[in-house]
Amino acid sequence: MLLRSRIISTGSYLPEKVLSNSEMERMLDTSDEWITERTGIRERRIADSTQAASDLAYEASRIALERAGLGPEDIDLIIVATITGDMPFPSTACFLQDKLGATNAAGFDINAACSGFLYSLYIADSFIKSGKHRRILVAGTEVLSKITDWDDRRTCVIFGDGAGAVIVGPSDDDSGLLSININSDGKMWDLIHVPGGGSRNPVSQSSIEQRMHYIKMKGNETFKVAVRTLEDIALKTLEENNIDPSSLSLLIPHQANLRIIQATADRLKVPMDKVFINLDKYGNTSAASIPIALDEALQSGRIKEGDYILLEAFGGGLTWASALIKW
Repeated sequence: MLLRSRIISTGSYLPEKVLSNSEMERMLDTSDEWITERTGIRERRIADSTQAASDLAYEASRIALERAGLGPEDIDLIIVATITGDMPFPSTACFLQDKLGATNAAGFDINAACSGFLYSLYIADSFIKSGKHRRILVAGTEVLSKITDWDDRRTCVIFGDGAGAVIVGPSDDDSGLLSININSDGKMWDLIHVPGGGSRNPVSQSSIEQRMHYIKMKGNETFKVAVRTLEDIALKTLEENNIDPSSLSLLIPHQANLRIIQATADRLKVPMDKVFINLDKYGNTSAASIPIALDEALQSGRIKEGDYILLEAFGGGLTWASALIKW
């Protein structure tokens, strides 16, 4: 009989610097009203010049380990979801392993953009079920401010920095990760992407002048696809477990845009008082979004033993994913 995995503990970290909409009004041609109405974001956190993805992940992971009552040596695998890793290589997971002193752990990164944390959770769940690993650290960490074009008001108001982490291990009862589904469609890669810096368009004077190393996004097209695919994959995950959306205690969506969140909740017939939102404080933190929200929901008492929690995400690739948890 296969084991079931569960999230043992959570942790999150946000940089100290707060960048509000009113401050952005002084930086470019925009307004607090315009940003809030179109995104639901009021402020975001920005890492300082010395902070890389592994630094943020370290802080979140340290908290998760502490809450689990585990030491770094108890971790046997580290999976880091990020699109803003410290370097092209080695992996940010290796940097995190070194910072933590997790000498017994292997480590690797996952690049699935905003769906990265759920992709990583999917892998961790599979490894726990196989019996190959017993204590897996999964971190989502991003410093999106460093790949944001601060002259592009359509994108720069959206993104923020942060990290979240969870410890995944075997469950000894019927609680835990009931079902995780992941999906992708590479035909729509150009809806959200960074065109420069890889082997397709390596760093050059020309790529820099064309601002190819910043996030490019087609907002309207992304909105339409996101709402449809999130509804489909969420319903698939619930149906696999014979759970009606009305039985959910909490929906924790990727914090990308309030209108996407509201439209998806409406399609699932989940009232907004059952939807966890911290988008207004942090903006879109990509792979860090769901683990930060999960940690805040847990620490604020929004999640209790026996609750059914649905996580869902959509991101560049295109990728999308959902996970159902019995807490």
